[in-house]
Amino acid sequence: MVKKSGVISAIGAISRNNMLGLAGWLPWDIPEELAYFEQTVAGGALLIGRLTYESMEVVPEDSFIVSRQRDLVLRPGCKRVDSVVQGLVQASATGKPVFVIGGASIYAAAWPYCQRFLLTRIEGIFAGDTLFPESIPLAQWSVVSEIKKTYLEKKTGQAVLCRFLQYEQAAPLALPDL
Repeated sequence: MVKKSGVISAIGAISRNNMLGLAGWLPWDIPEELAYFEQTVAGGALLIGRLTYESMEVVPEDSFIVSRQRDLVLRPGCKRVDSVVQGLVQASATGKPVFVIGGASIYAAAWPYCQRFLLTRIEGIFAGDTLFPESIPLAQWSVVSEIKKTYLEKKTGQAVLCRFLQYEQAAPLALPDL
């Protein structure tokens, strides 16, 4: 697992047709993939967009929620930040590994600062309403590991291949001093 302090990682999952979300959650139901996500980010500081935050049942302490909504009511241990950069700076200051967990606009703004992107490619076509941002140039990043596993997708009852990829960006931007 990637749990090194000082490293900013993004983590997410997309379908073969680049779907990332559906109605505020995932377009698929693959418990093992969700368990991988939860295990990977456990103990980290999380950067989360407001809509993603609101879709989550459990949000750990040291979660930084990007929102312009100043009166946003947050769960204990969560902090509101005005921007992705502010959130990354504050998350990094915890000394914990930092994970950007979405949504799409948060990934799009955070990727220049990420050294790693842990991306599960769900090898199936799923309907959704949120696409993975085309602006993230993962094709220019190195794939440093890939693990393939097949799981049962609960909504369809079909077996689906999940490719757990770890991308690495050679020269991420340094965070500014705020």
